[in-house]
Order: sequence, then C-alpha cells, then structure tokens
Amino acid sequence: MTKTAVSLPTAHSAFEAIRQVHIDSLKLCVEEYRHKATGAAHYHLASENTENVFLVALRTVPMDSTGVAHILEHTALCGSQRYPVRDPFFMMLRRSLNTFMNAFTSSDWTAYPFASQNRKDFDNLLQVYLDAVFFSNLDQLDFAQEGHRVEFAEPTDSNSPLVYKGVVFNEMKGAMSSVSSTLWQTLSEHLFPTTTYHYNSGGDPAHIPDLSYEQLKEFYRSHYHPSNAIFMTFGNIAAAEHQAVFEDRALRHFERLEGRIEVPAEQRLSKPLYVNKPYAFDDSASTDNKTHIVIGWMLGESTDLMQMLEAQLLASVLIDNSASPLMQALETSSLGQAPSPLCGLEDSMRQMVFCCGLEGSEADRAEAVETLVLDTITKLADEGIAQERLEAVLHQLELHQREVSGDGFPYGLQLILQALGCATHYADPIGVLDLDPVIAQLRHNIADPNYIKKLARTLLLDNPHRVTLVMHPDKELSAQRAAAEAQRLAEMKASMTEQDKQRVIEQTQKLEQRQQQVDDPDVLPRVELSDVPADLPELEFVEQERNGIRLTRYAQGTNGLVYQQVVSPLPQLEPEELQTLPLYTSVLSEVGVAGEDYLSTQQRQSASVGSLNAFTSMRGSVDDEQNLTANFVLSSKALARHGAEQTALMRDTLLQPSFKEHARIRELISQQRARREQSVTGNGHGLAMAAACAGMSPLAKLNHHLAGIAGIKSLRALDDSLKNSDELAQLASKLEALHDKIIAMPRQLLTIADEQQLAELSELALNTWQKPGDSSNSAFSLPALREQIRELWVTNTQVNFCARAYPTVPVQHPDAAPLIVLGGFLRNGFLHRSIREKGGAYGGGATQDSGIAAFRFYSYRDPRLAGTLDDFDASLKWLLTSSHQPRSLEEAILGVIGSMDKPGSPAGEAKQHFHNRLFGRTHEQRVQFRQRILAVTLDDLRRVTETYLQPELASTAVITSAAQADAIGDLGLTRKEL
Repeated sequence: MTKTAVSLPTAHSAFEAIRQVHIDSLKLCVEEYRHKATGAAHYHLASENTENVFLVALRTVPMDSTGVAHILEHTALCGSQRYPVRDPFFMMLRRSLNTFMNAFTSSDWTAYPFASQNRKDFDNLLQVYLDAVFFSNLDQLDFAQEGHRVEFAEPTDSNSPLVYKGVVFNEMKGAMSSVSSTLWQTLSEHLFPTTTYHYNSGGDPAHIPDLSYEQLKEFYRSHYHPSNAIFMTFGNIAAAEHQAVFEDRALRHFERLEGRIEVPAEQRLSKPLYVNKPYAFDDSASTDNKTHIVIGWMLGESTDLMQMLEAQLLASVLIDNSASPLMQALETSSLGQAPSPLCGLEDSMRQMVFCCGLEGSEADRAEAVETLVLDTITKLADEGIAQERLEAVLHQLELHQREVSGDGFPYGLQLILQALGCATHYADPIGVLDLDPVIAQLRHNIADPNYIKKLARTLLLDNPHRVTLVMHPDKELSAQRAAAEAQRLAEMKASMTEQDKQRVIEQTQKLEQRQQQVDDPDVLPRVELSDVPADLPELEFVEQERNGIRLTRYAQGTNGLVYQQVVSPLPQLEPEELQTLPLYTSVLSEVGVAGEDYLSTQQRQSASVGSLNAFTSMRGSVDDEQNLTANFVLSSKALARHGAEQTALMRDTLLQPSFKEHARIRELISQQRARREQSVTGNGHGLAMAAACAGMSPLAKLNHHLAGIAGIKSLRALDDSLKNSDELAQLASKLEALHDKIIAMPRQLLTIADEQQLAELSELALNTWQKPGDSSNSAFSLPALREQIRELWVTNTQVNFCARAYPTVPVQHPDAAPLIVLGGFLRNGFLHRSIREKGGAYGGGATQDSGIAAFRFYSYRDPRLAGTLDDFDASLKWLLTSSHQPRSLEEAILGVIGSMDKPGSPAGEAKQHFHNRLFGRTHEQRVQFRQRILAVTLDDLRRVTETYLQPELASTAVITSAAQADAIGDLGLTRKEL
C-alpha cells in the first residue's frame, strides 16, 4: 500500500485532528484538521521541502455574470482592518522574498495563495493574507477602481461622453477576446443551465456594470467566512504552528455559520442540444473556414476518484496523442483546420466535461463533424482497443503522479490545487493526491476487453447530456457591442441630473486623490536586505567522456524519473533554413521514426516516455549581445525503469526520422498555426515587447520573426501555401536537408536522475550514442544589428498591448544590475499606479532583458494606447526629477533577488545549471551579478536612465484592433496587419 493511516497528528488546541495519511509516492504526510468553533478545514501536506506554501480558499458560487467573485478577489486585497493601506497586496510584493504570491478566481472557488523559502517572510505574508481575506475594508473607491465605474471621457467635463472604466472590466474584455475563452463560456452556459457554471465567474463585460457596491459587500459577508473556508499548507512548518496564527489573527473572532455553500448537481438533459452562436471576428482576413464546432458532454462527479480516473482513462484513449482514434480522426479530417483547443477532459468542476471538435471549419459541416466524432467513439465501443494502448495510458498517469514538478509554479502549490476541487465539494482531497491504488484498480479493470467498450458507451454514446456548439465568425459583432455599450452610457447620461453628473466628477477626483495617496509602508511587515541569503547554492555534477561524447550527470531527487537531453551546437544556417528551424523542431518528435509511421511512433512514445520534444536554445554572450550562441536540444523524461526504451527512442528520433509523411507535416503546420493565432490575446504583451526589441540584437530580431507576431504572420502564409502539393514536398525536402546539417554537428549528453539509478542510466546513454563524423559546418552566427522599430500591429482583440524598448547592455556589463533594479523601481513607484490603477490596464511594468541588451516597458490588456506610451516616458521624468526614499530602492532590490532565488523542480534546477554553463553563465558570474544587484544605489538608477533611456533611442510596438487603430490618429507607427 502507498497510503497508510497512522496515529492522529498534533493539533493546536483550537483545532481537532481528524487523520493523517502517508503518501509514499509523493514523500508526503497529509494531515486533516477541523477548527472546533467555525468548522474551517485545514489540510497540511507535511514535507521536508523548505519552500512553504499557504492557501486559503472560499467556496464562491455566483448566480450571475457580474463577476462579483472576481471583483471581490481584487477588492479584498486593497486594504484591511490591521493593514489600512490602499494597496497592501502590491506593497507586500515588493517587501517580500516570496517565490509565489497571487489570488485566483475559479468557477466555484476563490483562492489566495503564496509561497516563500524564508520563514520571516512567510510569517509576514500569512498575517497580511489572513487580514485581507477575513477583515477586508472593501472601500467603495477600491470597488470603483478594481471593478467598474463610469467617468466622463474628459474627467471634469460633464458635456463629454460617459465611459466605463475598471481593472476587471478591462481584464475581462481582454479575456473574452480569446476565442477559446468565448467557446468554453458559451459551451458551459448550455451544459450547465441551472448551476453556477452557467455564468461567467470572471464577469461578462456586458454584465459587470450591473454589479452594485452593496451586492459586493453582501457576497463578501456570505462567502468570506471561516465556516466556508479551506486552509491548505505545504512544507516543513508544523501544522500546529500555522494553526496558532490562524486562530490568533482570524478564527477566534468568528462563530460557526449555519448552512453551507455548495454547488448542487446539475439537472440532466433529456436529449442533446444544438447551439449556433456568433463570436467577434475583428481580423481583416476572410471569415472563410473560421467556424468552431465543439461537442461537449457532462460526465460524472469529479469528487468520485474512480469516476474521475475512468473519465481520464477514456479521454486519454480517445485523444491523448495523434495515434489515439478520435485525435487521429480530427487531425486528418478535411472538415476543419485543426482539433479544437477545447479538446480534452475538464475535471475541476463538480461534474466533469469532455470536449472535442474542430476549428477552422464552416457551420454547414456541423452534422458531418458530429457524425465523425460519434462514429469514432462507436467504433471504440464496438471493437475496443489494443491492450498495450491502455497500458500506455496508465503509464502516463503513473508518471504524472510521480513527477516532482515546480518550474512554473511551486510544487507544493500544484499539489494543493490538485486537491482543492475535492475539498471545495466536501469530498476527500487526499485520495486525489494518491492515485496509486486507483491506478492499480484500473490496471486490473482493463484486463477485461469489454471495460473500455462499456466506458465509451456509458460516459458518451448513451449519455444525452451533450451540447453541439457551432460558433461562427461575425465581423459586425464587436461594433454592435460597442454601440450597445455606448447607447447604454448615453441613456444613463440622459437620465442624470446635474447633481448626478457632479457626483461622477467628484468620484473621479476622489479616486484620483486616493490613487495619489502615499500610505505609511511601515504599517506592513517586511523583510530587509539583511534577510537575503548571502550566497547562491551550487549544484554538484559529474562529467564523463567516451568515444568523443561528453555526458554531464546530476544526482537529484526526481522520485523515480529520469530526464535526458542530447545537445548540439547549431550549424550556420541560410536565411531560408532559419525560417524553417522552428517548424523542424516542432515536427521532429511528431513524425515516424526508424521505419515506422507516425501513428506507431506516437504509441511507442506513450508507452516509454512522458514527453519528448525538440527545441533550440539561444542566448547572447555575457559580454556582447551581438555575439550569439545557439544549441539544438532533444529532451525527454521517463520513469527510470523505462530508461533503456527512452534512450533508444531518443536515438531513433534524432537519427532516423521520416519527413516523407507529407500529409502529417501538413496537419502539424495547420495545428501550430491555430495554436499560435489563439495565443495573441493571452501573450500580447510578450509579442509587443518582442516586436519593439526586434532591432536591438540579432537574437531579438530572430525571436520576433520566428516566435513573435511576425512569426505568426509568416506561419499563416506558409500554411496557406501548403495547399499546393508541390510546396508541401518542397517544405519536406527543406526539413530533411536542415536535419542532415543539425545531426552532423558534435553532440553532448545530459542525464538527471535519483542517485541510486544515475550511474546505470549514464552508462546506458554513453553506450547508445556515437560521435558524428567531422562536420564542415561552422557554428551558428548572425550579423550584428542595431536599429529602431516603430510598429502598430492590428489583430483580433478588444484591448491593447503596448511596448517601448531601449538598447542597453548585456549581463556582464556593470550597468546590467542597476537596469534590472530600475525595472522594479519604476513599476513599484510609478507604472503600477499610472497604468493599472489610473489607466485601467490589467498590468504594466518595465524589465531589463540582458540576453538581448534591451530595457522594455509593457502594458497588458490595456484600454489605452497613447496615454500608456506617455506614461512610459513620464516614469523616466519622475525618476530623474523627484526625490526617492532608500526604502523604495531596497524594495526593488528585494524583488529582483526574490525572482532570482525562486526554486525550480529538482530536474529543472539541474537543467538550468547545465545550460547556464553552456552559455558562459558560471556560478562565479552569477554570484558576481547578485552582489552587484545588492550594491545598486539611487545614483546608479539615475545614471543608467540618463545614459540608456533617451527618447531618440526608443523603439515602440503596440498590438491593437482595427477600430482602435483607426480611432487613435497618427502615433508615428507603421501599421501592420496580422
């Protein structure tokens, strides 16, 4: 058994210990407690990990689309009883060494999590978070700022039109610009006609203005109470220590709330629904083949562990990879461009949803798409599937269970979020953390050849709770919505008395005064530079060489997984080969290898590895951004017991791929186009920064033209050209020629595993790989570059993304450290207030990217354009002409150090260390850079601003809609259409 109940853990006197369960596969002991007075739940994931995590979640089940839970999440963080400053959350961000700090609104819960490796910092944040959640001030002006308000377009002129403002209002305009978000929200609306999932928990911009301040306060009173709270912690601080703080700072002030907040079971549909809806399409391109067709089923309870695993099993059998029957049918169908981004199982709500479908289709193909899907599932129900396919799916589930992740998110927080859904619905969250017993039961069940057949019939074919959604593009919809909003505002203004108008002006003035208010930061706790660890930890590694192949190995606690990479320097490439490079890396692991077709290869991958992918890694030199180093990497992870199969698969993938499957290559390019186009509204600020920096260095230009918005435009053109079979054959030939160049380069190996398995796995790798023949190709390089960029990109978005950039210095230069600190200093002291609070953007800031030697300003989901660009410039004037406190500098330095010290997963830290060394980022260089950060002065910030951030050196790029581009007038930017 991997789960063992033992004696009860030690609890604080205000809490009752319920149970503790050891989960061997995660090296955890999960402890469950209840607060005696209020019934608040506390789950503690006891671990030796020094990165401690806290989360408090409240069940939030709004029954409208005003975004009340989302706006409350924002407003609750704007000041509390013990910390009566207007912005404690963002103030603590810069007074902390946190490794994570945020707040989330899900469809049925709101959570406030943070993580830190520093005990003093953890204690500080815990006190602030508890006060924010349970004793929030909920100032009406904060509601106006974060949620919604009306102002006059000219703030003091009541003759000017009314406009809506608000951070969440603009955030959700941006979120609902994403077609996939619109698809999911529309599908949920019809799959869930009576429960909270029917509504947009984030808020529909058309309904957000319906929310009143009194409704917000009432929602807070009814939902933000300990009786409705779930506390979750992870790490090496004892549960009783946490509970002492919970009790002292919050829980002792409350009594139990009668009744409970929960999501009821949805009423089952008696027959399938067919829904046809428009979505806003603001692109200048044709609407042909832009329809989305999605089929969604409501399944069983996510809190029933066996039901959840059975749904995951069936979903994986159907769509896990290109060899899966339904995914293969969708990828190869001529009815659409690519599988829908919604394909998959959603198991975070009370009742699960399985979706599949196509994008890039037409409305009149809906019946054919539905027939394709149902026929494929029927075939599975009639014929079943090979036993080895089912074993491969269970292999993937086991690998996911064992992996110690944490490169993007703290590992402990990932485990907590995995368990939170069950806790939200009053079910057992411990079972979902320990999947081994259920996987073992599934392994027994799949021995019955009828098992998967029955699941296909029960969960899908015989399930009438199904919605077929057709969403077609509408070029008029955005204009109609804008007109409706304008009419609503006009009618509101027409009904106003002069007193009403004066109140709007007064609120605008009061809010501006509040935004300018300088609070006493000493109200809040903080860490100081003296709390910063003096040194960076250094990882240990061993290097071996055999037959001209060097292998670097790291012993890391990977919980039975092995991570392997094959690394080669990129050869010199012609411009056309360079354009083909990202296509090559995305295609390499998706085609057939060693004489097998891609379907057989995909099955081989599922059975032997958890992932296999190729990519390029490029950086400018530490002392010259114009000097570029570039490597090709083939990377994979697997259970260590499959190390031999993993190594053989990597060898065959690199040395024996087939680029003869032209139809497969065509499908992959089409799918990549669809994914990249969908990414614009979620990563618009990154794309805008890449565009603004494209003239700073050769790497910056390459990023923009291959991975940036210019790369998306090129990918569109390529995809359109591949309708011609000759063009497709030519692309396949280019891929093969590029491949021959890359594999001729020298290579080295990286192996990361648990100590006891590392030597054997390293020997296996060294015995598998051979030194390639001597290559006549020189190493990759690009000509130096330094030019200004001024571009305005038009695409399908309701909000804007702005960027301005300046050429600076690489990381080894002494000025790189003050430039990095400058980014945080400008964000903390000026940009956050001007762009987010006043301007209404969801986010904005400034950063130094020493890899391309560029300092970048950016805004995210921004209602403004020209005003934001002016604010970028105004922040520099503020820095140079205002007096500043040393404490503000210390906060900016703490922010930089905190981001540098964030821990990754055991494997992720080893990979980063290895690649840092490849690019000349030695431990000594990183320690020197850290010391320079800690030594930055206010005079340094002024000096680098005057030296590098001169107006005549600025490059600018914005991403906006056609309507906004037409309305703003001349910004001196070259207009480009995506």
